[in-house]
Amino acid sequence: MLLSGCGGVADDRTTVIAGEDAGLLRVAVENAIEQIGAEAAIVRVTRGDDVLLTQAWGESMAGVPATVDMHFRNGAVAIPQVATVLLQLVDEGVVSLDDRLSTWLPNVAYADEVGLGQLAQMTSGYADYLWSDQFRAAFSADPFRQWTPEELVAMATVRPLVYPPGTNWNYSHTNYVILGLALEEITGRPLDELISERILDPLGMTQTADPGTPALLQPALHAYSQERRVDLGIAQGVSFTEESTSWNPSWTLARGAIQNTDITDMATVIRAVGRGDLLTAQSHELQVAPTLRGRTTPVEGCPTCFVQGEGYTFGYGIVLTGDWLMQNPLFHGYAGVAAYLPDEDLAIAIAATYGPDAFDEDGEPRGNIAMTIFRDVAAALAPDHQVPSRS
Repeated sequence: MLLSGCGGVADDRTTVIAGEDAGLLRVAVENAIEQIGAEAAIVRVTRGDDVLLTQAWGESMAGVPATVDMHFRNGAVAIPQVATVLLQLVDEGVVSLDDRLSTWLPNVAYADEVGLGQLAQMTSGYADYLWSDQFRAAFSADPFRQWTPEELVAMATVRPLVYPPGTNWNYSHTNYVILGLALEEITGRPLDELISERILDPLGMTQTADPGTPALLQPALHAYSQERRVDLGIAQGVSFTEESTSWNPSWTLARGAIQNTDITDMATVIRAVGRGDLLTAQSHELQVAPTLRGRTTPVEGCPTCFVQGEGYTFGYGIVLTGDWLMQNPLFHGYAGVAAYLPDEDLAIAIAATYGPDAFDEDGEPRGNIAMTIFRDVAAALAPDHQVPSRS
């Protein structure tokens, strides 16, 4: 496993504006990579319009170094993009956040009780289809399966609401799958077109797309997983790793928002969301406001219902942690962080893949390894804005 960077050479592995910050960043990233056992990491850090560092470490495949132009799955980084499309429609007077889902999707269970804003803030009460034994068994049997939004919603809505809409919060993928369908009904346009026209094109994000298939834009950062170890009956201690690059991500988010991207685009979009570049001031303030603090409680049988506080508060598609705004996807052997610090106009984007030692004895990832890199980079560059733990 190759984990050393490439010094100050400005090639496809490194582009950097030299300075003291760049040195601090390299040390922070390299220490974190060694600690977590990453196979590869790609990092971009900007302050204002200045690029402090864009660099790749490690290998995409054996003998193939990771490079800064490689594409990867960005997962939840698309969530604030979907939320921003909804808030833009609110700004334009097309909808309100209180509008009932039943106006556009009357056949979805509980649609007459759930508002569009509750979907965006994940306070609808819909259970997560990831809790479904049916989904877990199907994914383990065939991680290449193509899922439809209707299949995912059906698995979630066969369960009762976890709580009455608007009274609590739980992280549930179901919300954004349904919201994506609603946005298509509201506008009469496919979601990928809405995101391209309203988010990607205005920001010049030419390396981000939902191709509609598991294909990755090239060049691609390859990923690896051990998460099927238990389901496949592979004993602890027996060497086992699968390449998960082409596993189908169709279960992860709304159809049309299942993106792959590169590190430059990921840094671009989190800064734009953090600054409110695509919204009115009123909608931006709402998107990043900690309105759920003091309003959420654990619920028995709900693994993602928890008290929100300084370490984690969900806004409208964005996570507030301390003074930072972020998203931190983790699936199929890809880990990521896209974070923005408004006080310093500081953006950090990280994509990382897992080496063999980054999984536990049952094959589960040892947390989001990109978060470790993020915390160390944030501490080096913004020591007065430490990233708190969730609890």
